[in-house]
Amino acid sequence: MQFDDQADLDTSQVQDRRGMSGGKVALGGGAVGIVGLIIALLLGVDPATLGVSDGGGGTAGQTTAGQVQDTCKKGSDANQRQDCRMVAVVNSVQNFWQNEFTRRAGAYRPAETVLFTGQVSTACGAASSAVGPFYCPGDRKAYFDLGFFNELSSRFGAKGGPFAEAYVVAHEYGHHIQNLTGQMKKVGQDRQGANSGSVKLELQADCYAGVWAYAATRTPQAGTGRPLITSLTDADIAAGLDAAAAVGDDRIQQQAQGRVNPESWTHGSSAQRQQWFATGYRTGDMARCDTFG
Repeated sequence: MQFDDQADLDTSQVQDRRGMSGGKVALGGGAVGIVGLIIALLLGVDPATLGVSDGGGGTAGQTTAGQVQDTCKKGSDANQRQDCRMVAVVNSVQNFWQNEFTRRAGAYRPAETVLFTGQVSTACGAASSAVGPFYCPGDRKAYFDLGFFNELSSRFGAKGGPFAEAYVVAHEYGHHIQNLTGQMKKVGQDRQGANSGSVKLELQADCYAGVWAYAATRTPQAGTGRPLITSLTDADIAAGLDAAAAVGDDRIQQQAQGRVNPESWTHGSSAQRQQWFATGYRTGDMARCDTFG
């Protein structure tokens, strides 16, 4: 994956809270234990729905650390630094969805990305790095501890790489699209099982990530006429598919407990996650991502 060296990066879309205190983390009730919580929220949705709460519902750490604002100026920075690459991917993903919503006569509302370390407070409550990347519909923000991407390789066996990281970002923004379109409400209390609303939601977000990938090198950035991402190779897409497989419920369960229990799935199998990302990437059509249909 290569970015246009001369492209300007929009760091206003990313809050850098790394190194800040994020508030006390409390793990609440429900049927999901701590092991299930960690597994369920890898690339997950609203942590509040699974009992992660600080009891206050507010946000903390509003003052940005400013690292990305100081260092991530151009596409060339994204080609060299992981945090700048996050900025560039967020810019590309949101530019695509802005154009797509406009094309469909809709109104896209941007979502900020928050980089943090350790723990963070959100409108959905407080969460630790252990839950992995997540999207909070309460404040319409996507949260990432960059250390997760090391875990993706070291713990879950993914090959990793820049596009594997981009897939994760695009997946979380897929949840933002679901929030804007009302699809997130379809889950209700149906949060576990191979055919659950939670699984369908996650697979749809994978498909939306694939739709973005299809358009990434075709969608010009506003004001430039050139795409921010200049090339995606077959190896890049393979890395994205590999990352999708690495966080399949069946693979995680097999590694963690030596057996697979579809009744407790929340995200779908490795094969399903690959299939739906590939569907989005092959068609470039969000209408083909109807996992609820």
